Amino acid sequence: MPRHRSFIPNGVIPAVLLPFHDDLSIDESAYRAHLRDVCANEGISAITINAHSTEAASCTFEEQREVLTITQDEVGARLPIVHGVYAEGSLEAARIAAMATAGGASALLVFPPGPFTMGHRPANVIAHFKHIADASDLPIIVFQYPLAGGQGYPMATLLELLDAVPQIRAIKDWCSNPALHERHVRLLQSRDPVVNVLSTHSAWLMGSLVLGCNGLLSGSGSVIAGLQAKLFQAVRAGDLKAAQAINDRIAPTAQIFYSEPWIDMHNRMKEALVLMGKLPRAVVRPPLTKLPAADIEQIRLALVAAGLLDSAPLRAAA
Repeated sequence: MPRHRSFIPNGVIPAVLLPFHDDLSIDESAYRAHLRDVCANEGISAITINAHSTEAASCTFEEQREVLTITQDEVGARLPIVHGVYAEGSLEAARIAAMATAGGASALLVFPPGPFTMGHRPANVIAHFKHIADASDLPIIVFQYPLAGGQGYPMATLLELLDAVPQIRAIKDWCSNPALHERHVRLLQSRDPVVNVLSTHSAWLMGSLVLGCNGLLSGSGSVIAGLQAKLFQAVRAGDLKAAQAINDRIAPTAQIFYSEPWIDMHNRMKEALVLMGKLPRAVVRPPLTKLPAADIEQIRLALVAAGLLDSAPLRAAA
């Protein structure tokens, strides 16, 4: 089974979407086409599945395994697969990690468990990640949430965790604090071995990348992976003029995708792909619901502003 065993999470990593039929079952044909479309973009280093963007909270364990199997069959020989570990408890997280490892994933993206919203001690965090590390030998990406919500890890906890679980090779940084984000970049990427900071500050991606992130991991890569790759390359090359021009195209999509309520961010991305003719329908699973026509029109205008869609009138979306 294809696996990119030398992969250390870095570079541009889109998180793909998961299309559904009207009856809410997985649309395998549309998903395969979506994978091919995203993975055709030059400059991406991996893809992420079974995460927020694929509505993992609404998918069963067996459905997540099905998604991995399809992804492995479609693109596993070409690109590493980052598999989300989204679970409320450590035992289920370990079960998902073992399944992902057996299914050919190349890295794990570990979400903070829900109980951490009530607070946590470093020992709780380390125990959670050690259960996962005991179930899998894959590199681990820590999903770093904002501290204000309770699920983010304070710097002291994060550093203690990195010492305790050496399989952690990156963080997906959503701390939403530019000063803390810069501290993450400076401290983690100076470690030996390096712990890469992958930005998921997609609403202000250029500002994040110029701080020196070694990559990005973003759901909006399901729509604009090519632009994200060009932006990352321009920033790495120090060509800020080119980066600003690319960012001017990204900005309209960032403003619409990441407007409140955030729960609809990937819902909006599905609607964008329908408008672009890349998905047959924008069905989401509850508790997500269909966006109103006025919101879809705003998405259309953003795509036009980004140069991703002509200015033809809005067509009906399924």
